[in-house]
Amino acid sequence: MTTCRPGVEEHIQACLASLTLERKVGLLTGASFWSTRPEPSIGLRSMVFSDGPSGVRGVMWDERVPSLNLPSATALAASWDPDLAYRYGAALAAEARDKGVDVVLGPTINLHRSPLGGRSFEAFSEDPLLTAELASGYVRGLQDHGVAATPKHYVANDFETERFTANVQVDERTLRELYLAPFERAVTEAEAWLVMSAYNSVRGTTMTENELLSTPLCAEWGFDGVVVSDWTAVRSTEPSARARQDLVMPGPHGPWGEALVDAIQDGRVPEGAVDEKVRRLLRLAARVGALDTGALDTGALGTGATGTANPPPPINDGPALAREVCAAGMVLLRNNGVLPWPVGGRRRLR
Repeated sequence: MTTCRPGVEEHIQACLASLTLERKVGLLTGASFWSTRPEPSIGLRSMVFSDGPSGVRGVMWDERVPSLNLPSATALAASWDPDLAYRYGAALAAEARDKGVDVVLGPTINLHRSPLGGRSFEAFSEDPLLTAELASGYVRGLQDHGVAATPKHYVANDFETERFTANVQVDERTLRELYLAPFERAVTEAEAWLVMSAYNSVRGTTMTENELLSTPLCAEWGFDGVVVSDWTAVRSTEPSARARQDLVMPGPHGPWGEALVDAIQDGRVPEGAVDEKVRRLLRLAARVGALDTGALDTGALGTGATGTANPPPPINDGPALAREVCAAGMVLLRNNGVLPWPVGGRRRLR
């Protein structure tokens, strides 16, 4: 994994050391539905999250702030084009910057398990290799331009029926070769800055408390970023706080807060675990330009926000990119005399 330069890590440590226990714990639950808590004493501003994955909605739910509506991930995957996926991610980065968004909640890299899955259009494919290739391009397109990507939903959340409560029983080989494989590529090759933990359980343990957040995600793949919960997915205090879960969303209320402060003071949760969560959150903030690092060199972070990396590319005609992705993802199943179309002419489709 790409890590912060030593000076930045030392700055993060100094910021961490200056915070009280209550302030550290406070940073680990969102400030609102879409944002994290600021901490002016260390130069930390709020970070803004936004739904993806086929566009950047921003924090509004209605027509007051329109967004570029890109073709679905399924259409993008039908192009079989990682370079196009990179440009797709770069377009999202430009859109995010326009809306003041730091973190895009995408790509969705669960697998298509059933045509009845109501959110399958958000995911790329039933194939883990194709999903991994396209997801890698998408993540790099966002993060090369200073906006964080969030591969989701980790892991085996490949259905809608009972997705909040289902307990997935899966053998190790199937888990590794199918469901974990796209996440592995997004972390080890594209170096995703966040991963979203899912609602469901795997082998009897809900994902916000699951050992899979540590192994293989961190211990084997070297993930040094933030594990953010799916919205309201964290349902406990001690088990989730002891796990590799880092950020509870949304806020401002949740199962951590004062209950977690009490658990630390009683010795039920080690304060060191909270320190590591805050450290990762501050690292994310440095990467997206939300932490004031002064004159420190943040070039290794890939943060367009601080001016040390490529700025978001100009997207002069977002609809043109959307049409290109749509055309690249079209598949002709049968040609009943329709193609080829005459140049400059029109054919009426039956």
